[in-house]
Amino acid sequence: MSENKMQRGLKNRHLQMIALGTAVGTGLFYGSTATIAMAGPAVSLSYLIGGIVIFLIVRMLGEMSVEEPVSGSFSYYAAKYWGKFPGFLAGWNYWFLYILVSMAELSAVSIYLGYWFPDLPKWVGVLACLIIITVINLVTVSAYGEIEFWMAAIKISAIIGMILLGSWYIANDPDPFPENFSNLWDHGGFFPNGVSGMIMSLAPVLFSFGGIELIGITAGEAQNPDKTIPRAINQVIYRILIFYVGTMIVLMTLWPWNEVGKDASPFVQIFDNAGFPATANILNFVVLTAAISVYNSAIYSNSRMLFGLAKSNNAPKFFEKLSSRGVPVNGILVSSGITLLAAVLNYLLPDEVFMYMMAIVTGAVVISWALIVITHLKFRKHCESTGVVPKFKSLFYPVADYLCLAFLAGILIIMATMDDMRPAVIVMPIWILAIRLFYKSKRR
Repeated sequence: MSENKMQRGLKNRHLQMIALGTAVGTGLFYGSTATIAMAGPAVSLSYLIGGIVIFLIVRMLGEMSVEEPVSGSFSYYAAKYWGKFPGFLAGWNYWFLYILVSMAELSAVSIYLGYWFPDLPKWVGVLACLIIITVINLVTVSAYGEIEFWMAAIKISAIIGMILLGSWYIANDPDPFPENFSNLWDHGGFFPNGVSGMIMSLAPVLFSFGGIELIGITAGEAQNPDKTIPRAINQVIYRILIFYVGTMIVLMTLWPWNEVGKDASPFVQIFDNAGFPATANILNFVVLTAAISVYNSAIYSNSRMLFGLAKSNNAPKFFEKLSSRGVPVNGILVSSGITLLAAVLNYLLPDEVFMYMMAIVTGAVVISWALIVITHLKFRKHCESTGVVPKFKSLFYPVADYLCLAFLAGILIIMATMDDMRPAVIVMPIWILAIRLFYKSKRR
C-alpha cells in the first residue's frame, strides 16, 4: 500500500450507521435538558427548525463530497474553491471543534457513570474511555467502522424502543404517567417561556446536531462514495424527524417539562421517576454508549482532518504518516492526548465543565457550517463557469445557502444575549484572529 494512501475500508452499512450515530449523541441524550428548560414542550419545534437547516447544509457538503471524495473534506474544498486561508481556517477550526466535542462527550461519560457509581471520581471514567477508544482507532479504519456500527445500532434501537414504549404508555396505560397529553399545556402552556424561549433554544439545539457533517469526512475512506454518501445523507432528515422531534414529543407528553433536571439524562430521569428502575438502567447504558460512540467518531474525524491538513501543507508532515494498516496514527495519538484535558477539567470543575464545553462547541459549529455554506457557493460558481453538473445536487441553491447563513448569524445574536453562551461569542473573533496569525507565521 502506498505510504500516504488511506484504505477505503468503510462499507455502506458502516456509513449508514456512522451517519445515524453522529446524528444521535449527548446533544440529544443530555444536552436536551438545556433546550427543554428554555422551550418547554415547544422543544420539538426547535429541533424541527434546526434539523431542516442542518439537512440543507449537509446536502451542500454532500454535493461537494460526491464530486470529490477526499479525506479532509470541507477543508480541502474551502482551500480549492475559496482560498488558502479559508481552507486553513476550516481545517483547524474543525479540529478544534472536535477536540472540544471529545472533551464534552468524555464529560458526559462521567455523568452517566455517576448514575451507577456516585462515588466514582469523574476523571476515572474519562480516562478509561479515552484509552479504550484510542486503541480501537489505532487498529484499522474497518475496526473503527465496525465498533461504531454496533454502538450506533444500540442507541438507535434503544431510541426506537423508547419511542414505541412511551407511545404505548400514552395510548394504553396511563397509570405510570397519569397526566399524559395535558403535560403539553398544563405547565405554562406549549410555549411556557413564550415564542422567544423557543427561539433562544435554537442555540443549544445546534450543539445537538454537531457531528452530522462527519459523513462528508468519511468520503476519502468510503467504498463507492457516489452511491453510499447520497444514500446516507438523504436519510438525515428522517432521522431528525424520528429521533429528535419524535422523541421530544413523547418525553414532553409523558412528563412535565419543568421537572427535568441536569443530574442525569432526561430519558433516564423520566423512567426512573416513574418507578421503572430497570428501564432507567437500560437507558443509562444506552446514553453511555451514545457518548462513547460520539467520542469514537471525534477521534476518527480529528485524525483525518489533521491528515488532510498535512496533505495540503497546512499542518506538519508528521500528521501525514500512516501506519501499515492505513491509519493516521500520529493524528490519533495527538488528538486523543489533548483530550486528556477533559480528565483534568472534570477533576477541577466536575459540575460545570459540560455546559462550558457546550457553549464553546456551539460557537465553533457556527464557524464550520458557515464555512461549508460559503464554500458551496464558491463551488457552484466554479461548476457553472466550467460547465460541470454536480452528480448529487444540494437543495434550493442559492436561496437555501443565503437562508442558512442568515440562520447562523441569528444563532450568534441569540448566543450573545445568553449569559452561559456569551463568552463563546466573545472568544470567536479572537480564535479566528489567532488562526490568522498562525497562518501568517506558517507562510513566513
